[in-house]
Amino acid sequence: MQKRFNRIWLIPISLVFLISIYYIPPVHDRLAWRLESLRTQIRYLIKPPDEAVFLPTQQSTIQTVVAGTMYAAIQTPSAPAQTTTPEPGPPSIPTITSTPLPATVMLDGIKYEHQHGRLNYCGPANFSMALTYWGWDGNRDVIGKAVKPSDKDKNVMPYELQDYITDTVPGMTSIVRNGGDIEMLKRLVSAGFPVVVEKGIYELDVNGKFGWMGHYGFVTGYDDTNRMIIYQDTYQPAGAPPGLNRKIEYEKFIEGWRAFNYVFVVVYPVEKQNEVLTLLGPLADEQTANRHALDIARTESQSLSGIDRFFAWFNVGTSHVALFEYADAAIAYDFAFSLYADLDENNAVRPYRMMWYQTGPYKAYYYTNRFSDVINLADTTLNETIAEPVLEESLYWRGQAYYMAGKTDLAVKDYRAALKIHPKWAPAIQALQDLGIQP
Repeated sequence: MQKRFNRIWLIPISLVFLISIYYIPPVHDRLAWRLESLRTQIRYLIKPPDEAVFLPTQQSTIQTVVAGTMYAAIQTPSAPAQTTTPEPGPPSIPTITSTPLPATVMLDGIKYEHQHGRLNYCGPANFSMALTYWGWDGNRDVIGKAVKPSDKDKNVMPYELQDYITDTVPGMTSIVRNGGDIEMLKRLVSAGFPVVVEKGIYELDVNGKFGWMGHYGFVTGYDDTNRMIIYQDTYQPAGAPPGLNRKIEYEKFIEGWRAFNYVFVVVYPVEKQNEVLTLLGPLADEQTANRHALDIARTESQSLSGIDRFFAWFNVGTSHVALFEYADAAIAYDFAFSLYADLDENNAVRPYRMMWYQTGPYKAYYYTNRFSDVINLADTTLNETIAEPVLEESLYWRGQAYYMAGKTDLAVKDYRAALKIHPKWAPAIQALQDLGIQP
């Protein structure tokens, strides 16, 4: 009897011991991503994420795209007042000199870092490389602990990494712009300024599923003779070429970059500000860059097909959001989501992770008073495209829409859920404080 009693107590004691061992940092770092992978595989087997489709229910009238007409004129409710502090631009728009660029450039002084052994760490790893290039004494984990404190956080936005540099790295600054191109990358790199870009890739992820995902890359060179971009790739799947100084054809690079509206980030010492602005030329001005990105997206939305057309229309919406043109943005996103629904239902075609990385549709629908569409899009993203509802941006915007719909209790629940994923995240803290609630 005593032996049986001892065996019964041995089970919970063993479980407590194993759990304690699991949370020892070195052990947790090695096992967390494996358990996450297993959980995701089971979830995706039961409910394939590529089958999830969001279709707006409050969408405005969309005119078929013919003869260069982008969309019909619409009447929308007035957008809620928005306060913003525009980033100061240069006093005048610099012109770009016509000095011929070298045929080949590969920057020295790159301290390569990979993302393995960590979950979704391409952001911290790439921005660490961007900082260490200029002599910063840190690594991916230093940045990751600040911008991605939870393993469950799937993505780090460019603005989060930019804020980290502003707040914690004295003497360094950065600039984020949409609408980049190959010539701009070459101009910056040849002048000694590597560039972080966000782009789409098709790979087997840690869950063993092949498909589209967002990914940062650190551009450190180019080979114009062979039309190749040279970049540091923190993701090195089995059998792939080394991530250090990886090369990719211009056309293939552009194809992936398109998914993120050709966004790029330049990290540099404060004293080199004027040099960077001059190299950027017209793109030094943020709104000029956003208008340029909109022109590119409009052109590509007319000339491309399939998934590339979806990305182009999504970029039309994203550019309008950046220009605070929310009604136009909402129409563009409506059309983009209709194109998404028509894509083949397989991982290689439907980019079901799209809303993990971008929040433009939430802003467009929210600021045109389409709160049901904000909620439905967040529901689809959180409940159907991901194994756990762990996207703080989606939770935040759903909370905002819940509040406007009079469901304050659900709003508070979402804000608190966002803070569990990303403790001390300013938007969720501010939202709770606005309601008179301490986080």
